[in-house]
Amino acid sequence: MRLVAAAAVLVASAALLPLVYLLVRAAGADESSWDVVLDGRTLELVGRTALLVAVVTAGSTVVGVGMAWLVERTDLPARRVFAVAAALPLVIPSYVTALALLAAVGPGGLLGSAGWVFGLPGAGLALVLATYPYVFLLCSAALRRMDPALEEAARTLGRTRAQVFRQVTLPVLRPSIAGGAVLAALYALSDFGVVSLMRYDALTRAVFQQYRSLFDRTPAALLGLVLVTLTALVLLLEARSRGKGRVRRSAAGADRPAQLAPLGRWRLPALAVALAVVAVALVVPVGVLVSWSLRDSAVLPEAGELLGWAWHSVVGSGLAAVVAMVAALPVAVLASRRPRRATALLERATYASNALPGIVIALSLVFFATRVLPAVYQTLALLVFAYVVRFLPQAMAGAHSALTRVDPDLERAARGLGASPARVLAKVTAPLMAPGLLAGATLVFLSTMKELPVTLLLRPIGFDTLATEVWTATGVSSYGTAAVPALTLIALSAPVVWFLQVRPRGTLAEDR
Repeated sequence: MRLVAAAAVLVASAALLPLVYLLVRAAGADESSWDVVLDGRTLELVGRTALLVAVVTAGSTVVGVGMAWLVERTDLPARRVFAVAAALPLVIPSYVTALALLAAVGPGGLLGSAGWVFGLPGAGLALVLATYPYVFLLCSAALRRMDPALEEAARTLGRTRAQVFRQVTLPVLRPSIAGGAVLAALYALSDFGVVSLMRYDALTRAVFQQYRSLFDRTPAALLGLVLVTLTALVLLLEARSRGKGRVRRSAAGADRPAQLAPLGRWRLPALAVALAVVAVALVVPVGVLVSWSLRDSAVLPEAGELLGWAWHSVVGSGLAAVVAMVAALPVAVLASRRPRRATALLERATYASNALPGIVIALSLVFFATRVLPAVYQTLALLVFAYVVRFLPQAMAGAHSALTRVDPDLERAARGLGASPARVLAKVTAPLMAPGLLAGATLVFLSTMKELPVTLLLRPIGFDTLATEVWTATGVSSYGTAAVPALTLIALSAPVVWFLQVRPRGTLAEDR
């Protein structure tokens, strides 16, 4: 366990680098810089940001849990199609979703003009569509790992399906719901593109404006610390929501598939709800992108260029997903198997950077790389490291929710048979956690595919990705040109989601 603890401390220290950068900047702050933070406008921004986070967290939780239950526990038509389609919006950049909503229902939109699209309603809707897949993927993985005998036993005792869901299923899903909800909340805290397009004033807009308009970045660093404070509050609420009840199972994979609940007369309404979610979150953005690509003014990229951008995106995202999954494992194991205040703080430290805008994380690593290790600046290694720091909480959410369902008696039995802690971790714990680890790695992969600020500032020379090309084209209003790499990004992500959501259903026995 000492080796696990050392690895966990190393991972947490790496995740705290952006916070150290902010503290260094804050230490040199003068009175005028503090005036920016203490201004009444900042308090108003904090309130507006908190309101947006609350709306997005509640919305993503309701949609994500509902879709996961329909896909995993009911006879919803085309369940496998919805399993993939409901997760794919995660790979669409949130600002592309916002642009699609504006193109569809904004001023002069294809489907009419709706004034509500601006402000909190529009920003909240766009961010819910971008973040509910976090909850959906984690809860889907948890439901696939859940022992169906628990629900069946409750049914035999006379409980209704609603009571079974509330009294049995929800307690099992609680860690996954909490993990997905905190990811949605942190995403809403750090987002800039959506709030900017929807004209909603939030803290991230103030941070970006400070970075862009002033040579002195100290005020922006102080506002970044305000975001970190809000992150601490979110994590505190998440820790309390987890509760102490845990339902574990002693085998990897289900002994048999869960019995699907017949929807009966609710079959068509449930199908309509699922179709509506997928239509708004996936079909509308993809439809808008296709219409843009078919415009006469669209300048389409050459095949060689498109393949190069796609290869860079897959390589960077794949490396980040693998490294993040490995890095999350020791932290999750230590926090779960050694539940002390120190280990809890260590786990929370890995979430510190996720609420910060990507540009703050990138600038912090530029700051350290140019002063400590100049040789790694603008290398693939530094870029992957930045991705891991940025999206480690997503891997942590998958690892933690999976670990809560692993019976520690199995680990103790392996230790009693003479296995070392490292061997127990590799041969017993990690295989039992596999679906949750894969869910977290998939979240990291899909999020990295669309990451923009970190890639722009830290990529090696010539390392263009699909996301950077989308940003370059939309920056000059060449939406037709941006549509092709955006559609390619979605097409590349679909097989990854399919592998996670569909293939394990037919190979549950392989998880043993």
